[in-house]
Amino acid sequence: MSEAVAGRLDPVKWFVAIALVAVGVIGNSYYAEQSLLYRVIALLVLAIAAGWVASTTARGGAFWQLVKGARTEIRKVIWPTRQETTQTTMIVVVFVFVMALILWAMDSLLGWLVSMVIG
Repeated sequence: MSEAVAGRLDPVKWFVAIALVAVGVIGNSYYAEQSLLYRVIALLVLAIAAGWVASTTARGGAFWQLVKGARTEIRKVIWPTRQETTQTTMIVVVFVFVMALILWAMDSLLGWLVSMVIG
């Protein structure tokens, strides 16, 4: 199938994907008395089908490439060790505590000054 034909079918594919999602939402409320397990399985199957149909469109394919690129970039990240994370967290906690004390002292001082001026 050529790109021109695939591009012309994109609106139909999006309609099918949206229709699958709508069937899932309506079916979930219509079959509310059925077991939750069965409804969840049906919703998962419909969501996977809708996702697959949407991924066959031009925009869906571009989104899928973006997701693949993001996963590749995440693998390149050098994550901090547990010790680095703990040390950084402690620095932030101490800084926040010190700033809270400074702000409390300034608030108390200004409140005292205002009460002296007002009387």
